[in-house]
Amino acid sequence: MNIVGKVIFAAFLTCFSVTQVPGKGLSNNPHVQRFIEEMVTQHGFEESVLTDIFGHTNVRQEIIDAITRPAEAKPWFQYRSIFVTPSRTREGAEFMTNHAESLAKAEATFGVPPEVITAIIGVESRYGRHRGKFRVMDALATLAFHYPPRAKFFRRELEQFLLLTREEAMDVLSLNGSYAGAMGQPQFIASSFRHYAVDFDGDGKRDLWHNTTDVIGSVANYFKSHGWRRGQPIASRVQVSGSRYKKVLAKGIKPHSRIKDLAEQGVIVEGGLAVDSKGALIELEAEASREYWLGLQNFYVITRYNHSALYAMAVYQLSDAIASAAKN
Repeated sequence: MNIVGKVIFAAFLTCFSVTQVPGKGLSNNPHVQRFIEEMVTQHGFEESVLTDIFGHTNVRQEIIDAITRPAEAKPWFQYRSIFVTPSRTREGAEFMTNHAESLAKAEATFGVPPEVITAIIGVESRYGRHRGKFRVMDALATLAFHYPPRAKFFRRELEQFLLLTREEAMDVLSLNGSYAGAMGQPQFIASSFRHYAVDFDGDGKRDLWHNTTDVIGSVANYFKSHGWRRGQPIASRVQVSGSRYKKVLAKGIKPHSRIKDLAEQGVIVEGGLAVDSKGALIELEAEASREYWLGLQNFYVITRYNHSALYAMAVYQLSDAIASAAKN
């Protein structure tokens, strides 16, 4: 985005300052009333119940503030320093030891290595300690009705959340999560919870807040469902030369180029990768230069959890550090 675009975008964001007074609720908002009518018609909810829920739901300005400054906007060298740290690595190795049985079962069932599952939980919630401070209902309603750039997405997630809480017999107004409505130790959004969460210990409940066995199985199931390939690598450091590599870079993060064809595009891949496998060139901003990596299918799967190459690389590098620490 050029400087003019950034100025326009910044001005556009000022339109999202909310005027809703905390504690007044949202039940009188006409957009909310239409949403309630749709939930009654399409899913059989009771209008009075939803009206009461929205009457106790608050718009939060800090949620709007948070979503306009995500960590993924940072350069790689700053982003990495948040997640790939000695303390998070040490805690990850301890997590692997404490939950070795569940992690081994998840790997056997879904093919996802223990260190990758552990790294996801480490990045998302610091191994379950940081699960979010906002009521999920407040977060989703704020973004669904007061954040136009992604209102459609969060309106769908609000719908999914209400369905989820009805199906799982949860108290809709008592659940806390992130500013974007992500929940529990793995920070699943409502649609992911409904589709990918599993009762991995067989106790009849899918508990992503307190049951770490369910959390481990659910993360592994998410990855498997999105195309994780058992025993395959995630990413490989590469070198670039000339200018033709820029065309490869412009194709995005979904694997698209065969390893054997990359050399003629100025991408130098070290040995060890199957020549017919596909990858995507990833450029990361180091403190004084650029890093180049080849993201493979499993790297792309990690980006299905969070659509950011920075996020996937942080998970990958943290998982690698955790695996090394666990051996010592």
